[in-house]
Amino acid sequence: MGWEKRERGAGPYYYRSVREGNRVRKEYVGSGQLAEVLAQADETIRQCREEDAARWQEEREHIEDLLAPFLELCEATNVLVRANLIAEGWHEHKGEWRRLREHSA
Repeated sequence: MGWEKRERGAGPYYYRSVREGNRVRKEYVGSGQLAEVLAQADETIRQCREEDAARWQEEREHIEDLLAPFLELCEATNVLVRANLIAEGWHEHKGEWRRLREHSA
């Protein structure tokens, strides 16, 4: 959250944001040197979290890049299997493949 100056009082006060469920509220930490140290610690923790999130995002993107050719192969295989089943006289009914009925005339 950060430092806030109130109308009354000696100097700036340090508050941090705390999440409780879906709600965010301010939590009073203090003022003076102890609050400065805690503010620096909060900033260091925030930076570490951002760096971790960036590394995870890079890792996800790398995995997606590795998976892309495999997913394309799966899609091509599905198209070929569907085409083969249709050519052999099957049809899809409510997600199931069924053999076409022979109608007698």
